[in-house]
Amino acid sequence: MNNKAIGVFDSGLGGLTAVKELMKVLPNENIVYFGDTGRVPYGDKSRQTILKYALQDIEFLKSLNVKMILAACGTVSSIIEESNVNIDIPFTGVVAPTAATAASATRNNKIGIIGTTATIKSGAYKRELLKINSELQIFEQDCPLFVPLVENGFIEKDNKATLIIAEKYLTGLRNKKVDTLILGCTHYPIISEIISRVIGSDVKLIDSGKEAAMFAANALSFSECLTERKTNGSCTFYVSDTVNSFSKSAGLFLQQNVSQKVKMIDIAKYSTNLEIINDCG
Repeated sequence: MNNKAIGVFDSGLGGLTAVKELMKVLPNENIVYFGDTGRVPYGDKSRQTILKYALQDIEFLKSLNVKMILAACGTVSSIIEESNVNIDIPFTGVVAPTAATAASATRNNKIGIIGTTATIKSGAYKRELLKINSELQIFEQDCPLFVPLVENGFIEKDNKATLIIAEKYLTGLRNKKVDTLILGCTHYPIISEIISRVIGSDVKLIDSGKEAAMFAANALSFSECLTERKTNGSCTFYVSDTVNSFSKSAGLFLQQNVSQKVKMIDIAKYSTNLEIINDCG
């Protein structure tokens, strides 16, 4: 048994989709969440910058002595997969668990992927899906405006601005008749009602945060590293910018008051000295 916390990080609010799922499936575990709100979004930045930020985020969580790290970010997961970073702690991203679920869910072998520009350019989801089933037809679309829309609160199911942008991004995938859509950024489930309305209610949405959380839970169980506590665990939140806006949005999303649980840190203090075994950039 292991009573240390689970570490989760993302560029902002999106990773809370994974936290919410972890709280459901592992209610006794402590969770530490870092949202890099001072540098959000990651998806429109260079590969080198994203990798630097990710390694700093990992070093910060390691400094808190967590037992596992979940990168609840499609962009980071894609870049770290390419870079083959040696992280000496149990670690998972979102790509492999999400691809496995999507490959099992499709009925017509047509899968859509939406994500940040960096995630789509990396091709990580497509590669993983084709490793599972080479006969799948994969259609990709980057959606660079979705993260800032979510971070700025344009999330109501009838929000006109987000609906217009979603229509622009998703029409092509709808015309391809995909029956399964990977939400390749953990921000996207927050606007899943809008996405479903545009892409079609019969299309199965695969929530990358949820799938990563389920994978993490299974991995901890398999390795006998779950907590021995019988009481509910706690969540602590760290951000790299002001706590107020994050506290408000996180509280609404998690349906609890988190204002006393959010702390601001200087993420730039954390070094990026993790070994990169094969940087293929």
